[in-house]
Amino acid sequence: MAQLHVELVAPDRKVWSGEASIVIAKTVEGEIGIMSGHTPVLAVLQSGPVTIRSAAGEDVVAAVHGGFLSVADDVVTILAELCELPEEIDVAEAEAELQRATSGAEYDSEAKRRAETRLRTVGRTQ
Repeated sequence: MAQLHVELVAPDRKVWSGEASIVIAKTVEGEIGIMSGHTPVLAVLQSGPVTIRSAAGEDVVAAVHGGFLSVADDVVTILAELCELPEEIDVAEAEAELQRATSGAEYDSEAKRRAETRLRTVGRTQ
């Protein structure tokens, strides 16, 4: 099976790099799945989990908050404004952030989306 080469980077580090069979990400136009042979695309990312199925069949999931996704010649580059792996997410903090974002007059849809993304990334659905 043909593979993709994937680079997931944030401003402060390279988060993940390697071969993959599929990448799933959330763009401002909806969810997108990328497999080998995908047409070239440049998309703006929205806060959401990015799932990379590695060539070994393991899923790498990261909470990505904004950025860009580029696909060309079976190379997927994800430039995230902010990226967190599950082990880097403080669940209690994410739950508190969600509570603050949705309480009373302080409703903040972007903060809510970030908190929900963090919680989905660690397997806690909201």
